[in-house]
Amino acid sequence: MIKKILKKMLIGFIAVVLLIVIVGVLFVNLSPQFGGKPTKESLVKIEKSPNYNGDGTFKNLELTSASTGFKLSSIPKFFTNGENKVPANELPLEKITKAYFENEPKEPRITWFGHSAMFIEMEGLNIFIDPMLGEVPAPHPLLGNARFNKELPIAIDDLPEIDLVLISHDHYDHLDYGSIQQIHSKVKQFYVPLGIKAHITEWGVAASKITEFDWWDSQTLNGIEFIATPARHFSGRGFTRNNTLWSSWVLKSESNSIYFSGDSGYGKHFKEIGEKYGPFDFAMMECGQYNEQWAHIHMTPEETILASIDVKADLIMPIHWGAFKLALHTWNDPIIRATKKAAELNVQISTPKLGEGIVLNGEDFPSSHWWLK
Repeated sequence: MIKKILKKMLIGFIAVVLLIVIVGVLFVNLSPQFGGKPTKESLVKIEKSPNYNGDGTFKNLELTSASTGFKLSSIPKFFTNGENKVPANELPLEKITKAYFENEPKEPRITWFGHSAMFIEMEGLNIFIDPMLGEVPAPHPLLGNARFNKELPIAIDDLPEIDLVLISHDHYDHLDYGSIQQIHSKVKQFYVPLGIKAHITEWGVAASKITEFDWWDSQTLNGIEFIATPARHFSGRGFTRNNTLWSSWVLKSESNSIYFSGDSGYGKHFKEIGEKYGPFDFAMMECGQYNEQWAHIHMTPEETILASIDVKADLIMPIHWGAFKLALHTWNDPIIRATKKAAELNVQISTPKLGEGIVLNGEDFPSSHWWLK
């Protein structure tokens, strides 16, 4: 009798597992969030890349492991918001109106939308980097944690025309299906790392609006040179991994130079970028979602400051925090540690609230410790 019960239980368990697998496979293959596959034209450039392994995947400049000692004991902690991993209240936010963008300053202005979403006004261009404006950094709302703030600094419909969108890589917290769907009619051009064109053409963006970049490739637009530079990270949507490239970005004109780190572990590429294109007036440096279990692909706050010195940045802003819980540290640990290390090493650091602009005029910049209030 007991054997029959156990047998039925085992069959039931196997049936449930099979059902979950089938639903998962169908979801990944039928849901548009996961993007598309490169065309033959794109594959020609991908396969010629020195950063391509030849087996359908890209590689880093140095030995990099996505896992550096995973601990089973940490799994339950990802499903809780305790221990200050999520702020008790919504974060301070400066609301923006349409008039904000109509009153463009003479110097570059950078506005933070949370995490790594940065709106840059420079040399007459509106540039949006990694415009993840959705509520959850996941392919489905049930698969991720909600944004800390319910509102954005400005409603998506009120955004101005966007001359250029830059994408660093295809992870959900940087390349968001819903956000691209909502803004692409406002966007004139997209600059993306190799392989990502397939995703956004699948989402209805005209191929003629998209340019793919390998590391060190560049394009000049309105007097600004845009260079895709290395990062130490990985990529992947659905069941795939590393079949699209990841990058940082340099924006360089006669008057101004800006660096965006993308997602990156600490590595030798920062000094190389600093030697080739530094010094930078301003750098947006990844600082958040780190853990010793994935130490190669995300920097600690202390490494963030060291990397900013490597790229020769005059003023830096820590990004990749302040919007989502994607790691196990407290929500404000990144900025607490980064500001402390910056003070120790005499690095100028700007700490704007969400929606608060940084104007690169060589004078004042946001520097309040608002996360302590």
